[in-house]
Amino acid sequence: MPRIALALLPLLLSAQDWPQLLGPNRDGRYDGPFSPKPAFTKLWERPVGEAFAAPVVAGGRLLVYHRLGDEDLLESLDAATGKVQWTYKYKTAYRDDFGFLEGPRATPVVDGDRVYLFSAESVLRCVSLTSGKLIWQVDARERFGAAKEYFGAASVPVVEGKLLLANVGGRRDGGIVALDKMNGATVWKAAPDEAGYSSPNVVTIAGTRHALFFTRSGLIDADPATGAIRFQLRWRARMAASVNAAVPQAAGNLVFLSASYGTGATVLEISGNSYKQLWQGDDELSNHYATSVLLDGYLYGWHGRQEMGQELRCVELRTGKVQWSIPNHRAGTVTLMKDHLLVLSESGEALIAPASPKAFQPVSRKKLLEPTVRAYPALSAGRLYLRNDRTLAAFTMQ
Repeated sequence: MPRIALALLPLLLSAQDWPQLLGPNRDGRYDGPFSPKPAFTKLWERPVGEAFAAPVVAGGRLLVYHRLGDEDLLESLDAATGKVQWTYKYKTAYRDDFGFLEGPRATPVVDGDRVYLFSAESVLRCVSLTSGKLIWQVDARERFGAAKEYFGAASVPVVEGKLLLANVGGRRDGGIVALDKMNGATVWKAAPDEAGYSSPNVVTIAGTRHALFFTRSGLIDADPATGAIRFQLRWRARMAASVNAAVPQAAGNLVFLSASYGTGATVLEISGNSYKQLWQGDDELSNHYATSVLLDGYLYGWHGRQEMGQELRCVELRTGKVQWSIPNHRAGTVTLMKDHLLVLSESGEALIAPASPKAFQPVSRKKLLEPTVRAYPALSAGRLYLRNDRTLAAFTMQ
């Protein structure tokens, strides 16, 4: 192979990574190779412990964060074969008050040669990607006064430059925090809000970086470098046993925010340190736990409560007008593959359809795993990585 091609190989590989929840830009968008009518040939599968955390892919490694017995494990696998390369593990005593799975909720985040974890017990950890050795850890309960909340810590941190931003729910003025990603030192802390289950997103609006945190109370727009709060919008359910889970999404200067439990959705038009609500309501696209995706001014996602049956919908971003709605679907996730939708239901079925506001017309449908599939998938280099309560599997998408 020519030297130039060899030099470019790491760059090409990195472009295929899926290093965090919702992909490289935390927007649920995959731009790699796929076929609209893939065979979904299974490449390999292996048993895993319980978790809601999704798999991620970086540099040919597949990372899976799960629980076996009284231990949480982060395992690095060869993405092509599923062979274990290393395992990092620690003891856990987490118990779920509502009888759900007791493994990790928050998906790992890969940045360079480091992996960041946030356990159900609110401990942030940094692990070496190459060796699996612990580099640092911070107990958010001790440092910031984080509480267990209803379902344990589930918000996935995000890397922004030299910082690791996290929604830890600390009640000693550290609801949202920034740590030095190299050593875990606190850089700033703000807003003593309880944690939501939504993960922060950092977006660029009019040339300025905005850190969007959807906490238990609502949306916080903060300067990611300093923690200075630009504005806050209260957006939460009246009932106590509820969650804010979907990740805020942005297009231009518009931000989409959505929750269930009678809270509903809204679109904010942001200008500097202020905003204007373009619309709000509970009848358009109220996301329970899955984040909607955006393409060409239209949102695609799940509307309604997971346990009551959901509708798959397309909604115009600027107006909230419902373009189409497919009732009687089991809950699931939606991922954007260029101009197609990959819809994965809790039943383990995969559907592919063009992303069009005119109609939902699947061109491919196949059962991939047995129920229950709650975790988001990872997509990388023409492969789909998917897990249920017991099994992790890799499939072709070509």
